Amino acid sequence: MIRGSDGSDGEPVLDEAVDDEEAAEPLSGPAAALLRFSTPQDPALIAQFISLRIIDPENAYWRRGIQACIQYLKQTDSQVLQVPQRYVTPDTWSPARFPLGMWLADQRRYYNAELLEVERVRQLDALGMVWNVHESAFDEGLAHARAWAQEHGHLLPPVNAVSEGGFPIGVWLKNQRAAARTAREAVAGHEQGKAVPPGAWGLSESRHDALDAVDPSWCPVSWDTGWQRCYRLAKNHIDAGGTLPRQPGALVVQGEDLGAWLKAQRLAWEKLGPAQQWLLESVLGVEEAGEDERPVRRTQDDKWMLNLAAARRFHAREEHLQVPRKHVELVPVAEAGRAANGSENDGDGVPVVLGMFLAITRRRADKLTPQRRAELDQLGMRW
Repeated sequence: MIRGSDGSDGEPVLDEAVDDEEAAEPLSGPAAALLRFSTPQDPALIAQFISLRIIDPENAYWRRGIQACIQYLKQTDSQVLQVPQRYVTPDTWSPARFPLGMWLADQRRYYNAELLEVERVRQLDALGMVWNVHESAFDEGLAHARAWAQEHGHLLPPVNAVSEGGFPIGVWLKNQRAAARTAREAVAGHEQGKAVPPGAWGLSESRHDALDAVDPSWCPVSWDTGWQRCYRLAKNHIDAGGTLPRQPGALVVQGEDLGAWLKAQRLAWEKLGPAQQWLLESVLGVEEAGEDERPVRRTQDDKWMLNLAAARRFHAREEHLQVPRKHVELVPVAEAGRAANGSENDGDGVPVVLGMFLAITRRRADKLTPQRRAELDQLGMRW
């Protein structure tokens, strides 16, 4: 118990009945100030002090841990005790250089083994103790996932996406999808009679269900996330009363050029799976590109003639064929002939990266036919 040294209300001293460990520990400055009963004190602080030292006396190491927890919450303005395992309190704190992260990890281990006293559990609960770090981390990610889906209309962010507060929602969801794939593989292996180690089951069913509740399409199985994201953006646009474009650049949503994406799907229709074709046709109203929309596929001879036409134009203008590596030569469509069919052009001609073509041609000179080598020799080609 605590009593005055002369029975009065003066400076308190520890009772002689306190154990050796308690007697050996000097009072800290804050504790000594708190026990000066002649000055007004905060009732909450007095209650905390009495709870730790009088009613349920604890050993010094435990008290330092609790004190470090209180200081951590105060200094970091945090509401929960989720501290990195290697975290040590700074030299300016009291207690200084206390291994708070390891101390909390020990308390979790004792708690899981049912060795932590009920009163200690109560004290840590009152400070916002996180008993299951992994579960807490998932709950935090799930909260950010809900916020992202509410704002963007889907749960398919790109990998580099960051939600409010700097949370890496894109990377987090990528990891959850990887864990979901692991879970599917583990279930398939188990059904085949293969042994599955305890830690190899991947994403739990309850976590998968929680993410499904946010957006059932968050983890596509048969195609990549990028395809699913563009499909959802296109569907959301239609549901909002919009129409889908046929050409690139006409509609960009959340950084995705839906016109370019739709054009690519229509041109590569035969490469899509049956389910993708059905979604595009039945939900988005998109059909396979007709033959008149498909670019003419140029042969190797067509490509050579286009590059040769660019080289001749450059030589006629500059009187040499020393072309910078990144130089682009515009060849009029009429001059390019059949080689221009299906080529993108800016109205002034067909762009040809002439410098790169000549550099590659030099490296492959031994594979050129005599005729093609002679055509370049006539232009002063430097091999």
